[in-house]
Amino acid sequence: MRTYTNPVYPEYFADPFVWQHQGIYYAIGTGPAEAAGQIDEIHKQRVFPLLQSNDLVNWQFSSNALQRPHPALGDNFWAPEVAHLRGIFYLYYSVGHGDKNHQLRVATSSNPLGPYQDVGEPLIEPKLSAFSIDPSPFQDDDGQWYLFYAQDFLDTENGVRAGTALVVDRLLTMTQLAGEAKVVLRARHDWQRFLADRPMYGSIYDWHTLEGPCVLKHENRYYCFYSGGRWETDSYGVDYGIADQVMGPYSDAGNEAGPRVLRSIPNRVLGPGHNSIALAPDRQTEYLIYHAWDREMQARQMCLDPLIWTPGGPRCQGPTYLPQQFDFS
Repeated sequence: MRTYTNPVYPEYFADPFVWQHQGIYYAIGTGPAEAAGQIDEIHKQRVFPLLQSNDLVNWQFSSNALQRPHPALGDNFWAPEVAHLRGIFYLYYSVGHGDKNHQLRVATSSNPLGPYQDVGEPLIEPKLSAFSIDPSPFQDDDGQWYLFYAQDFLDTENGVRAGTALVVDRLLTMTQLAGEAKVVLRARHDWQRFLADRPMYGSIYDWHTLEGPCVLKHENRYYCFYSGGRWETDSYGVDYGIADQVMGPYSDAGNEAGPRVLRSIPNRVLGPGHNSIALAPDRQTEYLIYHAWDREMQARQMCLDPLIWTPGGPRCQGPTYLPQQFDFS
């Protein structure tokens, strides 16, 4: 046993998604240029930083993953995730103009490091959804794939709050949705508030946010981890909903007081969230990989801590900021 200390990668690396292929860990995320919509020399051709690791802890930059699609789509690229099927890697992401008009898209490559080429069509017709982000593919035990993502809702019936919330749809192919989206979870609590009196869609809303879905099946139940609140504040953290069927219904009852899996530690860790989940090299320990702000709030950096299953539900042994034991074998 040796130790690691968060963050495990020193550069800006938000929305970290980690997967393993042929014994190598890969991580893809939102870099500073993608988040800010910058087009510098490095990002003229490709976006989304890609990292590699042999042990989940020590990471090296490899390349940028996605060949930049048509400029009309926008310059803000967010929250990529990758699925692998029959020798092809599928990169799901959103692109838009600032925080407006984000659409879901997918790109493909025969190599985990890319380059990934956009397939040329949106996953959801933009006229049907003005803002869709954070696509997260999930494969069930029977081989069927689903796509979880976040989109905007304006209604406030039955106690739900207006804002960004979570939905799921079945994938007919890895590049085509069935068009049968169902709501997974809506915001219902004050800790999930993004901004009061926010101008949106021609009106003013008390805006709430659920985003960054990540689904794991555990003991025949589906757990949809998500991040709620405002990503720049200490309200932001990770909670979850549970369902007996992959398409729901899901319930996150019990989180009225705040996120139960990850939350900020005052003066130490700010805004932990947008997680993925990966097995450690021991092939037994599940780790939550997430981002958190540095002390100066200049960068969201990649962190990891063990996922723990308790009688009360999943919890995380974190966020940590001191050296932690880790089995590198």
